[in-house]
Amino acid sequence: MTLKFEKIQTRPDYVDEVYRVLADAISDGSLAPGTRLTQEEIAEQFAVSRSPVLQALRLLKKDGLVQDAPGRGVLVAPLDVERTSQLYQVRGALDALAAKLAAERGAIIDNALIMRGRLVSKGKDVKAMIDADIAFHQAIYEASGNPLIVESAQLHWVHLRRVMGAVLQSSRLRDSIWDEHQAIAEAIAARDPARAAELTELHTSRARQNLVARLGEILTA
Repeated sequence: MTLKFEKIQTRPDYVDEVYRVLADAISDGSLAPGTRLTQEEIAEQFAVSRSPVLQALRLLKKDGLVQDAPGRGVLVAPLDVERTSQLYQVRGALDALAAKLAAERGAIIDNALIMRGRLVSKGKDVKAMIDADIAFHQAIYEASGNPLIVESAQLHWVHLRRVMGAVLQSSRLRDSIWDEHQAIAEAIAARDPARAAELTELHTSRARQNLVARLGEILTA
């Protein structure tokens, strides 16, 4: 493992911190599929004991981000095209419902989220692009007024982040994604539930097709 991490300051939640840093690195591609991770190397780079690293790796394994490796340590799990397609089918239904409910309530999605997304999409910080996309959709989930939508969405984002990270590194679709986001936000603000749901379903369907196609290219390259 050649990736260099910053030392983590001692704190009560440093198990979560180790998990977060490693999950982000897997999501943005810094830790590529097949990369071997060992407790010793990670503990040394983070300047923490092996115990929190072991717990963090167990959480990553539970989430399907790493898997057992022959010999010592774990390997970053491979990307799965079929699972990606299935995740987006579930996400499409959930997002459309959230947009519909948000429009019925006449919610206003902060335009600063869209401006932020457009800005980072022009750069090279993949993690920032992923965070901006999630922040926009999270705002719609919360605007729906249904806390179960927020909870359900969180179950899938850990894997969706990773797929997005693999694609956004070389995607040519970043501007159109935020054009679609803006149209969805406008339909919600206009209290047009049918239009908001329709645009969201179309947005998610296009994203699924583009991500699956691009992911297939990456895996066969």
